[in-house]
Amino acid sequence: MTIVLSIIVLLIIVIAGLAVFSSYVANKVEKALPPQGKFVDIGGDRIHYVEQGSGPAIVIVHGLAGQLLNFAYLPMQELARSHRVILIDRPGAGYSTRGAQSSAAIFSQAATVAGFIDALKLDKPMLVGHSLGGALALAVALNHPQSVSRLALIAPLTHAETDPPAAFRGLAIPSALMRRVISHTLAIPLSIKTGAKVLEVVFGPEPVPKDFRVKGGGLLGLRPRSFYAASTDMLAISADMPTMERRYAALRLPIDVLYGRQDRVLSYRRHGEALKQKIPHATLKLVDGGHMLPVTAPTMTADWLLAIARSSETVTSQSSR
Repeated sequence: MTIVLSIIVLLIIVIAGLAVFSSYVANKVEKALPPQGKFVDIGGDRIHYVEQGSGPAIVIVHGLAGQLLNFAYLPMQELARSHRVILIDRPGAGYSTRGAQSSAAIFSQAATVAGFIDALKLDKPMLVGHSLGGALALAVALNHPQSVSRLALIAPLTHAETDPPAAFRGLAIPSALMRRVISHTLAIPLSIKTGAKVLEVVFGPEPVPKDFRVKGGGLLGLRPRSFYAASTDMLAISADMPTMERRYAALRLPIDVLYGRQDRVLSYRRHGEALKQKIPHATLKLVDGGHMLPVTAPTMTADWLLAIARSSETVTSQSSR
């Protein structure tokens, strides 16, 4: 009995120590990388966003386990010369919070994005989505077509995956209780230990920028709330993807897709070419590169976005004459 009691006490001490350490790291991270933008309440969610420039709006949504600083490498001043560029943290990610009654399902997050567009009184902006953000953008177009004029998708998730990408398998924790416990104990120490290798996979074959943890916001992943939200997001992906796939052919708005041929997270064939087969009018541009094109090829990505935005505005101008 003494041995059992000693083991229990030791476990409690270890768990408490891990929780204290995780909280300490999270506080340090948030002091180093505080929120940079504004907040708006959309239903039960509170959305953090940053905007710059004026003109036709471009709303940009990040992917799984990311946040708006993932787009910090884009030449924002160039984009903002002619457009109102708005970066958002998805519900639960970055400094946005997900309401207690809000779902992490793609359709639910898409409704929040559509509500955000409405709250800011944006006039059918071009919606840009990277990775999981691409799936959200497609869901907005399917369920809230009045909210957007065009989609620009960068390495988007467009079809259900049988297994999660290798870099994100550690997020697969089905039990909400265990997800919460692990988020506040083991997740942060393990992320510190394995984070560099995970980033190598996500960025590969290109190198991870040395300043990504600060400039790109990578350090914000070292918070229990970030791990919990990312794990919840990943587990919720499969709920709506089959329905979305069946509805793609009904989409009529312009859709442009940018994919890296060497993407190690999502296959351009399974997600880029397969989407184009279902939406023949969509364009697909393949380039040499991996999954994180907004970081590794920011100038090319921005030029692609601007060309799409300007072509859309030219068509709108001509049709209004």
